[in-house]
Amino acid sequence: MSAIQTTADQQLAAVTRRSKLHPLKMVMYIGLGSLVMMFIALTSAYIVRRASGNWLEFSIPTIFYVNTLVILVSSLTLHAAYGAFKREAANAYKILLSLSFVLGIAFLVMQYLGWEELAAQGVPLKINPAGDFVYAISWLHALHVVGGLAALAVALVLAFVLKLRRTPARQLRLELTIIYWHFVDVLWIYLIVFLSLQR
Repeated sequence: MSAIQTTADQQLAAVTRRSKLHPLKMVMYIGLGSLVMMFIALTSAYIVRRASGNWLEFSIPTIFYVNTLVILVSSLTLHAAYGAFKREAANAYKILLSLSFVLGIAFLVMQYLGWEELAAQGVPLKINPAGDFVYAISWLHALHVVGGLAALAVALVLAFVLKLRRTPARQLRLELTIIYWHFVDVLWIYLIVFLSLQR
């Protein structure tokens, strides 16, 4: 078993050397690829179920569109925080990282308000598959945002506790967080465009 593991590790190291991609980033991209497939399957199921009838038509909550802007801005501030990190500009890094975190929290709060707006429209959970799909898709995405916020919280603690130094380990940790956050950003844009086109 150890020989198999050693061979696998050697193969991964060889691929990493050729592609100059860190193994943890490779694992991250593989994980994100599986999430893409899951959401594509979910949206495909939405299309199939809608075609079978008994489908309630309703408007997507307006706040979901506002939320799209919020998560886009959070990606921009996080990218700017990365620039500050590379320059070792500690104050700018802390401010921009904090702003990204606050915008992430705002996104979740506004998602909750969007669900409240759906219920006010007469589309509560477990009434019609149309509404259930929107709840499921947005809840699942929100759950992944919570994961991103947990990673941002770790980065924030380190930013305020440790002196800012651009070490390879800290840079890698931040880059993984940024990749994931940009992913949930792009994923939300895909979902909101998909849901809008289905109206």
